[in-house]
Amino acid sequence: QVQLVESGGGLVQAGGSLRLSCAASGSIFRINAVGWYRQAPGKERELVARIISGSTTNYADSVKGRFTISRDNVKNTVYLQMNSLKPEDTAVYYCNVIAGLPLRIYWGQGTQVTVSS
Repeated sequence: QVQLVESGGGLVQAGGSLRLSCAASGSIFRINAVGWYRQAPGKERELVARIISGSTTNYADSVKGRFTISRDNVKNTVYLQMNSLKPEDTAVYYCNVIAGLPLRIYWGQGTQVTVSS
């Protein structure tokens, strides 16, 4: 099975930046969407950003203008550049890929992002 491994999380001060990476263990075919979700303590997992059909991007209103999602097909890696971080961004961030025929959903193990005041 496909394995997704996230990295790049950590502790930063408000206003700082981080770049998250999500690397796939092998080739993923027929990719429908790639994205990042996050889950804060006591809250439901929510969409942060995603790329649909390789071109269309969607962002949560709370991160528009601050976060950027991108994909490197050669490296089988999805990135999330996070700038101007706020304490409200503190959460575990999960990589997500929807791909295959029929479609399958893949999740990474999560990486912790903590933003201090």
